[in-house]
Amino acid sequence: MSSFVVALDVGGTSMKGGLVSESGAVLLSERRPTPRAEGPEAVVAAISDFISHLAASGDGVPAGVGLAVPGLVSGNSALYAANLGWRDVPATDFTTLDIPVLLGHDVRTGGLAESILGAGRGLTDFLFLPIGTGIAGASIIHGEPYGGSSGWAGEIGHTPVFPDGEQCACGQFGCLETYASAASVGRRYSLRAGLEGVKAEQVVSSDDPIAIEVWDEAVEALSLALATYTLLLDPSVIVLGGGLAEAGPALFDPVRTRLVKRLAFRDAPPLIPAALGVDAGMLGASLLGWRAAGRPELGPGWVMDVRSGPLVS
Repeated sequence: MSSFVVALDVGGTSMKGGLVSESGAVLLSERRPTPRAEGPEAVVAAISDFISHLAASGDGVPAGVGLAVPGLVSGNSALYAANLGWRDVPATDFTTLDIPVLLGHDVRTGGLAESILGAGRGLTDFLFLPIGTGIAGASIIHGEPYGGSSGWAGEIGHTPVFPDGEQCACGQFGCLETYASAASVGRRYSLRAGLEGVKAEQVVSSDDPIAIEVWDEAVEALSLALATYTLLLDPSVIVLGGGLAEAGPALFDPVRTRLVKRLAFRDAPPLIPAALGVDAGMLGASLLGWRAAGRPELGPGWVMDVRSGPLVS
Protein backbone atom coordinates (compact mmCIF):
# COMPACT_ATOMS: atom_id res chain seq x y z
CA MET A 1 0.00 0.00 0.00
CA SER A 2 1.15 3.54 -0.70
CA SER A 3 2.79 5.24 2.25
CA PHE A 4 1.44 8.77 1.75
CA VAL A 5 -1.65 10.79 0.91
CA VAL A 6 -2.21 14.12 -0.81
CA ALA A 7 -3.75 16.76 1.47
CA LEU A 8 -5.11 20.07 0.21
CA ASP A 9 -6.69 22.98 2.08
CA VAL A 10 -8.50 25.27 -0.37
CA GLY A 11 -9.07 28.88 0.66
CA GLY A 12 -10.52 31.86 -1.14
CA THR A 13 -7.10 33.38 -1.84
CA SER A 14 -4.64 30.49 -1.57
CA MET A 15 -4.34 26.72 -1.40
CA LYS A 16 -1.98 24.86 0.92
CA GLY A 17 -1.13 21.33 -0.11
CA GLY A 18 1.18 18.61 1.04
CA LEU A 19 2.08 14.95 1.25
CA VAL A 20 1.63 13.24 4.61
CA SER A 21 2.96 9.79 5.45
CA GLU A 22 1.42 6.94 7.46
CA SER A 23 3.41 8.07 10.49
CA GLY A 24 2.18 11.65 10.11
CA ALA A 25 5.37 13.11 8.70
CA VAL A 26 4.76 16.07 6.37
CA LEU A 27 6.90 15.01 3.42
CA LEU A 28 6.17 18.10 1.32
CA SER A 29 4.28 21.35 1.76
CA GLU A 30 3.54 23.96 -0.92
CA ARG A 31 1.23 26.91 -1.55
CA ARG A 32 -0.49 28.13 -4.70
CA PRO A 33 -2.91 31.01 -5.34
CA THR A 34 -6.61 30.21 -5.76
CA PRO A 35 -7.66 31.64 -9.16
CA ARG A 36 -11.10 32.65 -7.87
CA ALA A 37 -11.38 35.63 -10.23
CA GLU A 38 -11.14 33.27 -13.22
CA GLY A 39 -14.35 31.44 -12.32
CA PRO A 40 -15.39 28.18 -10.64
CA GLU A 41 -14.16 25.90 -13.43
CA ALA A 42 -10.72 27.48 -13.25
CA VAL A 43 -10.55 26.81 -9.51
CA VAL A 44 -11.51 23.15 -9.99
CA ALA A 45 -8.85 22.84 -12.73
CA ALA A 46 -6.25 24.50 -10.51
CA ILE A 47 -7.02 22.09 -7.67
CA SER A 48 -6.72 19.11 -10.02
CA ASP A 49 -3.39 20.38 -11.35
CA PHE A 50 -2.08 20.98 -7.83
CA ILE A 51 -3.08 17.46 -6.74
CA SER A 52 -1.36 15.94 -9.77
CA HIS A 53 1.78 17.96 -9.07
CA LEU A 54 1.87 16.91 -5.41
CA ALA A 55 1.20 13.26 -6.27
CA ALA A 56 4.02 13.24 -8.83
CA SER A 57 6.38 14.64 -6.19
CA GLY A 58 5.97 11.58 -3.97
CA ASP A 59 7.55 8.16 -4.15
CA GLY A 60 4.83 6.09 -5.76
CA VAL A 61 1.08 6.55 -6.09
CA PRO A 62 -0.73 8.24 -3.19
CA ALA A 63 -3.17 6.11 -1.19
CA GLY A 64 -5.81 8.81 -1.23
CA VAL A 65 -6.64 12.51 -1.41
CA GLY A 66 -8.15 14.66 1.31
CA LEU A 67 -9.64 18.04 0.40
CA ALA A 68 -10.74 20.75 2.83
CA VAL A 69 -13.02 23.21 1.01
CA PRO A 70 -15.35 26.06 2.01
CA GLY A 71 -19.12 26.04 1.81
CA LEU A 72 -21.67 23.26 2.08
CA VAL A 73 -19.89 19.93 1.71
CA SER A 74 -20.61 16.21 1.78
CA GLY A 75 -17.93 13.53 1.70
CA ASN A 76 -18.23 13.10 -2.05
CA SER A 77 -19.44 16.50 -3.30
CA ALA A 78 -18.85 20.25 -2.92
CA LEU A 79 -22.52 21.16 -2.77
CA TYR A 80 -22.32 24.95 -2.57
CA ALA A 81 -19.59 27.55 -2.06
CA ALA A 82 -20.63 31.16 -2.63
CA ASN A 83 -17.08 32.52 -2.62
CA LEU A 84 -15.92 30.05 -5.26
CA GLY A 85 -19.11 29.80 -7.29
CA TRP A 86 -19.50 26.03 -6.87
CA ARG A 87 -22.68 24.02 -6.99
CA ASP A 88 -22.77 20.22 -6.81
CA VAL A 89 -19.17 19.53 -7.85
CA PRO A 90 -18.40 15.79 -7.42
CA ALA A 91 -15.22 14.95 -5.53
CA THR A 92 -13.96 13.05 -8.57
CA ASP A 93 -13.92 16.31 -10.58
CA PHE A 94 -11.06 17.57 -8.45
CA THR A 95 -8.54 15.03 -9.68
CA THR A 96 -7.78 12.99 -12.79
CA LEU A 97 -6.00 10.38 -10.67
CA ASP A 98 -7.68 7.03 -10.07
CA ILE A 99 -7.45 7.17 -6.28
CA PRO A 100 -10.10 7.66 -3.56
CA VAL A 101 -11.00 11.23 -2.59
CA LEU A 102 -12.78 12.54 0.48
CA LEU A 103 -14.02 16.13 0.94
CA GLY A 104 -14.49 18.00 4.19
CA HIS A 105 -15.72 21.45 5.23
CA ASP A 106 -12.65 23.64 5.77
CA VAL A 107 -13.40 24.72 9.36
CA ARG A 108 -14.66 21.31 10.46
CA THR A 109 -11.59 19.71 8.89
CA GLY A 110 -9.40 22.12 10.86
CA GLY A 111 -11.40 21.20 13.96
CA LEU A 112 -10.78 17.52 13.26
CA ALA A 113 -7.03 18.21 13.12
CA GLU A 114 -7.12 20.19 16.38
CA SER A 115 -9.13 17.35 17.94
CA ILE A 116 -6.73 14.57 16.99
CA LEU A 117 -3.40 16.39 16.71
CA GLY A 118 -3.67 19.78 18.39
CA ALA A 119 -5.18 21.72 21.26
CA GLY A 120 -8.21 19.43 21.58
CA ARG A 121 -6.21 16.21 21.71
CA GLY A 122 -7.74 13.90 24.31
CA LEU A 123 -10.97 15.93 24.53
CA THR A 124 -14.28 14.62 23.24
CA ASP A 125 -16.41 17.78 23.23
CA PHE A 126 -15.15 21.28 22.44
CA LEU A 127 -15.64 24.25 20.14
CA PHE A 128 -12.98 25.16 17.61
CA LEU A 129 -13.47 28.80 16.62
CA PRO A 130 -11.05 30.29 14.06
CA ILE A 131 -11.49 34.06 13.84
CA GLY A 132 -10.18 35.43 10.58
CA THR A 133 -11.71 37.25 7.62
CA GLY A 134 -14.96 35.62 8.72
CA ILE A 135 -16.07 33.48 11.64
CA ALA A 136 -17.27 29.89 11.57
CA GLY A 137 -16.97 27.19 14.19
CA ALA A 138 -16.48 23.46 14.37
CA SER A 139 -18.46 21.68 17.06
CA ILE A 140 -16.48 18.62 18.07
CA ILE A 141 -18.92 16.17 19.64
CA HIS A 142 -17.77 12.74 20.80
CA GLY A 143 -14.48 13.34 19.04
CA GLU A 144 -15.86 14.14 15.59
CA PRO A 145 -16.89 17.41 13.86
CA TYR A 146 -20.67 17.75 13.81
CA GLY A 147 -22.14 18.79 10.46
CA GLY A 148 -25.82 18.96 11.41
CA SER A 149 -28.78 17.57 9.49
CA SER A 150 -27.82 19.22 6.20
CA GLY A 151 -24.18 20.27 6.60
CA TRP A 152 -24.76 23.84 7.83
CA ALA A 153 -23.73 23.31 11.47
CA GLY A 154 -21.08 25.65 12.84
CA GLU A 155 -22.23 28.96 11.36
CA ILE A 156 -21.78 30.70 14.71
CA GLY A 157 -20.53 33.78 12.85
CA HIS A 158 -24.11 34.43 11.83
CA THR A 159 -25.53 34.22 15.33
CA PRO A 160 -27.40 37.52 15.88
CA VAL A 161 -25.63 38.93 18.95
CA PHE A 162 -27.06 42.45 18.48
CA PRO A 163 -30.48 41.92 16.81
CA ASP A 164 -30.92 45.63 16.09
CA GLY A 165 -27.33 46.04 14.92
CA GLU A 166 -25.55 46.45 11.60
CA GLN A 167 -26.59 44.43 8.57
CA CYS A 168 -24.32 41.52 7.76
CA ALA A 169 -23.27 40.52 4.25
CA CYS A 170 -25.48 37.43 4.72
CA GLY A 171 -28.56 39.67 4.90
CA GLN A 172 -29.23 39.28 8.61
CA PHE A 173 -28.68 41.96 11.23
CA GLY A 174 -26.28 42.05 14.17
CA CYS A 175 -24.29 38.91 13.31
CA LEU A 176 -21.24 38.02 15.37
CA GLU A 177 -19.09 38.10 12.21
CA THR A 178 -20.17 41.69 11.50
CA TYR A 179 -18.62 42.81 14.79
CA ALA A 180 -15.87 40.39 15.73
CA SER A 181 -14.16 39.04 12.61
CA ALA A 182 -10.75 40.45 11.81
CA ALA A 183 -12.10 42.00 8.61
CA SER A 184 -14.99 43.64 10.45
CA VAL A 185 -12.84 45.06 13.23
CA GLY A 186 -10.63 46.78 10.66
CA ARG A 187 -13.59 47.87 8.55
CA ARG A 188 -15.62 49.29 11.42
CA TYR A 189 -12.68 51.28 12.77
CA SER A 190 -11.75 52.60 9.31
CA LEU A 191 -15.32 53.75 8.72
CA ARG A 192 -15.63 55.57 12.05
CA ALA A 193 -12.16 57.09 11.89
CA GLY A 194 -12.47 58.19 8.27
CA LEU A 195 -9.47 56.12 7.22
CA GLU A 196 -8.87 53.32 4.74
CA GLY A 197 -7.33 49.89 4.99
CA VAL A 198 -6.76 49.72 8.75
CA LYS A 199 -6.02 46.15 9.88
CA ALA A 200 -7.50 44.49 12.95
CA GLU A 201 -4.10 44.14 14.62
CA GLN A 202 -3.67 47.90 14.41
CA VAL A 203 -7.03 48.43 16.11
CA VAL A 204 -6.18 45.97 18.88
CA SER A 205 -2.91 47.70 19.74
CA SER A 206 -4.22 51.28 19.48
CA ASP A 207 -5.15 53.56 22.39
CA ASP A 208 -7.35 55.67 20.10
CA PRO A 209 -10.80 55.99 21.76
CA ILE A 210 -12.49 54.86 18.52
CA ALA A 211 -10.27 51.78 18.36
CA ILE A 212 -11.01 50.98 22.01
CA GLU A 213 -14.74 51.26 21.36
CA VAL A 214 -14.63 49.03 18.25
CA TRP A 215 -12.55 46.41 20.04
CA ASP A 216 -14.84 46.52 23.08
CA GLU A 217 -17.83 45.82 20.84
CA ALA A 218 -15.99 42.88 19.25
CA VAL A 219 -15.19 41.41 22.66
CA GLU A 220 -18.79 41.91 23.80
CA ALA A 221 -20.12 40.16 20.70
CA LEU A 222 -17.78 37.22 21.20
CA SER A 223 -18.68 36.82 24.87
CA LEU A 224 -22.39 36.80 24.03
CA ALA A 225 -22.02 34.17 21.32
CA LEU A 226 -19.74 31.97 23.41
CA ALA A 227 -22.05 32.16 26.42
CA THR A 228 -24.94 30.97 24.26
CA TYR A 229 -22.86 28.15 22.79
CA THR A 230 -21.70 27.09 26.25
CA LEU A 231 -25.22 26.94 27.64
CA LEU A 232 -26.42 24.87 24.68
CA LEU A 233 -23.58 22.37 24.25
CA ASP A 234 -21.42 22.50 27.41
CA PRO A 235 -17.98 22.26 25.73
CA SER A 236 -15.01 21.14 27.80
CA VAL A 237 -12.93 23.95 26.27
CA ILE A 238 -13.19 26.63 23.61
CA VAL A 239 -10.24 26.66 21.21
CA LEU A 240 -9.70 30.04 19.55
CA GLY A 241 -7.67 30.17 16.35
CA GLY A 242 -7.29 32.24 13.20
CA GLY A 243 -5.47 35.51 12.72
CA LEU A 244 -7.31 37.41 15.44
CA ALA A 245 -6.30 34.85 18.08
CA GLU A 246 -2.73 36.06 17.56
CA ALA A 247 -3.75 39.11 19.60
CA GLY A 248 -3.13 36.84 22.59
CA PRO A 249 -4.03 38.30 26.00
CA ALA A 250 -5.66 41.33 24.36
CA LEU A 251 -8.32 38.94 23.07
CA PHE A 252 -8.33 36.07 25.55
CA ASP A 253 -8.33 38.07 28.80
CA PRO A 254 -11.35 40.34 28.20
CA VAL A 255 -13.39 37.63 26.47
CA ARG A 256 -12.67 35.22 29.34
CA THR A 257 -13.66 37.84 31.94
CA ARG A 258 -16.95 38.65 30.23
CA LEU A 259 -17.77 35.01 29.58
CA VAL A 260 -17.36 34.25 33.29
CA LYS A 261 -19.72 37.11 34.18
CA ARG A 262 -22.35 35.96 31.70
CA LEU A 263 -22.42 32.42 33.05
CA ALA A 264 -23.63 33.30 36.53
CA PHE A 265 -24.74 29.82 37.64
CA ARG A 266 -22.04 27.66 36.08
CA ASP A 267 -18.31 27.68 35.39
CA ALA A 268 -17.08 28.99 32.07
CA PRO A 269 -15.11 26.59 29.90
CA PRO A 270 -11.41 27.42 29.52
CA LEU A 271 -10.39 29.48 26.48
CA ILE A 272 -7.20 28.14 24.92
CA PRO A 273 -5.29 28.97 21.73
CA ALA A 274 -5.29 26.62 18.75
CA ALA A 275 -2.07 24.64 18.35
CA LEU A 276 -1.86 23.98 14.61
CA GLY A 277 -2.22 27.51 13.24
CA VAL A 278 -2.43 27.83 9.47
CA ASP A 279 -1.57 24.12 9.08
CA ALA A 280 -4.82 22.90 10.66
CA GLY A 281 -6.74 22.64 7.40
CA MET A 282 -4.01 20.80 5.52
CA LEU A 283 -3.33 18.40 8.40
CA GLY A 284 -7.05 17.75 8.73
CA ALA A 285 -7.19 17.07 5.00
CA SER A 286 -4.44 14.47 5.44
CA LEU A 287 -6.66 12.68 7.97
CA LEU A 288 -9.46 12.72 5.39
CA GLY A 289 -7.03 11.34 2.82
CA TRP A 290 -6.20 8.38 5.03
CA ARG A 291 -9.89 7.82 5.72
CA ALA A 292 -10.53 7.82 1.97
CA ALA A 293 -7.82 5.19 1.68
CA GLY A 294 -9.58 3.00 4.24
CA ARG A 295 -7.16 3.80 7.07
CA PRO A 296 -9.25 5.70 9.65
CA GLU A 297 -7.01 4.47 12.46
CA LEU A 298 -4.16 6.71 11.28
CA GLY A 299 -3.85 10.05 13.05
CA PRO A 300 -4.68 9.38 16.72
CA GLY A 301 -1.25 7.83 17.29
CA TRP A 302 0.66 10.72 15.78
CA VAL A 303 2.50 13.17 18.02
CA MET A 304 3.01 16.77 16.97
CA ASP A 305 6.12 18.72 17.82
CA VAL A 306 4.59 22.22 17.90
CA ARG A 307 8.04 23.81 17.91
CA SER A 308 9.26 22.30 14.68
CA GLY A 309 6.00 21.63 12.89
CA PRO A 310 6.38 18.10 11.42
CA LEU A 311 4.50 15.16 12.85
CA VAL A 312 6.28 12.04 14.03
CA SER A 313 5.04 8.61 15.11
